Formats: sequence, C-alpha cells, structure tokens
Amino acid sequence: MRRSALVLAGVLLGACTTKKPSGPEAAQAADPRYPPAEGLPGCSLYGEPRVTGSPPNTGRVPLVLAEMSGLAASLRHPGVYWTHNDSGNAFQVFAINDVGAVLATLTLTGVDAKELGRLDLEDVALGPCAPGDGRSCLYVADIGDNFERRKQVRLFRFPEPEQVADATVAVETLPFSYPDKPHDAEALVLEPRTGRLAVITKERASLGAVFSLEGLAPGSVTKATRLGELHAPGDVDFRTTAADLHESGQRLLLRTYTRVWEVRRPGATRLEELVQGQVAEVPGPSQAQSEALTYLPGGRAYLLGSEFAGQLLYRVDCR
Repeated sequence: MRRSALVLAGVLLGACTTKKPSGPEAAQAADPRYPPAEGLPGCSLYGEPRVTGSPPNTGRVPLVLAEMSGLAASLRHPGVYWTHNDSGNAFQVFAINDVGAVLATLTLTGVDAKELGRLDLEDVALGPCAPGDGRSCLYVADIGDNFERRKQVRLFRFPEPEQVADATVAVETLPFSYPDKPHDAEALVLEPRTGRLAVITKERASLGAVFSLEGLAPGSVTKATRLGELHAPGDVDFRTTAADLHESGQRLLLRTYTRVWEVRRPGATRLEELVQGQVAEVPGPSQAQSEALTYLPGGRAYLLGSEFAGQLLYRVDCR
C-alpha cells in the first residue's frame, strides 16, 4: 500500500514539474490556424490584431476616407502611411498616421477630366521610381475591373513628397494590358531589390494570378507577364483584395474579405520563386470590405484597414 502511494506521489510530482511547451511550439498548439514561419526574416509567429492607439485617440478612419482601398508605409517619413479611396471619389492620396488622423491631402493631376469618373483605384505601393533610382515613388493602381472589360489598365506614378503637407501633384500614367484577357485586380506589390512591380488579380477560384510589369513607361502599353497563381491551403479562400511584399522579398501578405495570408519562401530573390512558396494563414481582424494592408518598416508588423466608413485600423505585431 505504502509502495503504491509513493509511486502515485511520484507521478503527480512529475506532472507538476514537467516543463510545459513554450515559444513558437506553444503558440502553434494554442492556435493551429497560424503555422510558424521558419528560416525567414521577420516574425516567427504573429500576435493577435489590436486597434491602434488608445482612447480617445483610437485608430478610427475619418469619413474623408470612407472607402479606403490601399495602404503603403512611407519610406521617407516615419509613422506616415499613404492611402486613397476606391472608385467614385476625388483623385487624391492621403497621408495618415497609425491612428487614422489625416496629415496631408495630395490632389493628383495629369488625367483627362473625362477619365476621372472612370477611375477605379484599388491599391498603392511605394518603392524606387525606376530600377536603380535612389528616389522613392508612389504608384497608385487604377486596376479595378469588376466586369473584366478594360483592354488597358494603368498605374499612376509620382515622387514621394519631401514634406507631409497638402499639395497638388502631377502624375505619370503607366498603361499595361494582360497577355490573355482583362482581369479584375485590387492588389499591387513592388520588389524592393529590383523595383519591379506586379499585380495580383481578384479571382473567384484562387487567391489570384500574379502578373509582373516590366518596362512600364508613359506613352507605351506594357504587356504583363504571368508568373503563377496563388492558392490557399485546400482552396478555402479566394479573391485577394490587397497585398504587400516584405522588404526581404521572402514573404508576401495577402488580404481577402475574410482572412489574411502570408506566402513564404526562404531565400526567395524574385517573385517567380516566392509564388511557389508556402501559403499560411496569419492573424487578421474581422472587418467589413477589408481592402487595405501594409507591412510596417522593418517587416515585423503589419497594419490593416477597411473600405467601409468609420472602420478601425488594426495592427499585428510579433508574438
């Protein structure tokens, strides 16, 4: 009897002192939806989304951005994010901070008045004005095409302003077409090393086809090049509405109406390699018309916004 009691006590003591899992393994066990990233710059695991700021300065987007449809973190001005509205709004880009306050309004010019009502601005990206150019430019993507009828779509390019202040800015128009047929698209990314741009189409049966844009120039129509197609595990999700490429080039964030995904490939140096990588779900808030996201500088967090009046901005950091 005494021997049995000693054995039982030993078992109980072992149970109390056994080391519990910690680090990425514990986080993964707690929420198996989000597999850890291994062998990559940036976070191994992301934490839960949280509203930016604190009361009363919470990250609620003002009504002037009632249809926010793109986000890009400034390369020149720390804490500044460039954004814009979807179709049917003024031809403008806004500088905001991470709690949604508007810091500046850029009124864009250089588009014929007849064309202004046809714009369907869906995303914005930031990077070199040209391969090897030390300046940074903003690229605003007029690539929305709900009925897939546009023979040509386009990007608008202009240098990132030296100051965060209201201004009128002239844009260059960079038209392109697809090699197969018109596509609806809402996501634009830029390779940090090369300055090459790419769009990710909004597909009903996948996370989108990736088309690179090389040789963009005013006055000529560039033919996009298909690099591949992205799929969620088990094809459980579709219709990418926003994207951003990590500064390492080894991770790519994708947003849909319901989830956030990250494409991962250690050592990837070009999009051709990255699109063959693992697609993993990462944390994201529940938002109506979720159509905006960007990595933060340093690539260890991301910011998310919504194309819906009065929505909140959310931030996701490393766990």
